[in-house]
Amino acid sequence: MLRRLVERIQQKDQRAMSELYRRYVGRLSSVCYRYVPDEDDAKDVLQNSFVKIFTSMQNFEYHDESSFEGFMARVVAHEALHFLRDRKKLMLTDLQEDSVRQATDDAPEIERITADDLHQLISELPDGYRTVVNLYIFEGYSHRKIAELLGIKETTSATQLYHAKQLLARRIKEIIDEER
Repeated sequence: MLRRLVERIQQKDQRAMSELYRRYVGRLSSVCYRYVPDEDDAKDVLQNSFVKIFTSMQNFEYHDESSFEGFMARVVAHEALHFLRDRKKLMLTDLQEDSVRQATDDAPEIERITADDLHQLISELPDGYRTVVNLYIFEGYSHRKIAELLGIKETTSATQLYHAKQLLARRIKEIIDEER
């Protein structure tokens, strides 16, 4: 069924495009909001993403549903990164040896917070941290690939992830301590 929908879109069928949009807007919005938490900006990025998806369909070869969904998610992630770079919202810094902060004493009891709370905490991270967390953890990219995508050094990617984890650990501990 999805294969036929893709074929109709490749033939520039407007109804098929609307159907694909309705079917996937929620799922792709989630990907978009991971990178761009501002609602208005995220809507713009998502709109541009769908335009890119539809215009690149001519070159897309359908294999299965998961590869197609992965293709769409990558388009959204790349559009979000493009938006952040253009708006200079990515503040990425390289770690200097003398600025390494010590890790928090104990790992937080992450199982004590909900998935929604964790997603909220990630969305509150500074743009650079949040972007690297999303690319590394959710997209499964290596630091080398992240560096290529963002035009940074691999060590900068690793630094951003390190600091993001430290900040998340502190916030999780604060939440747990507040509950006690």
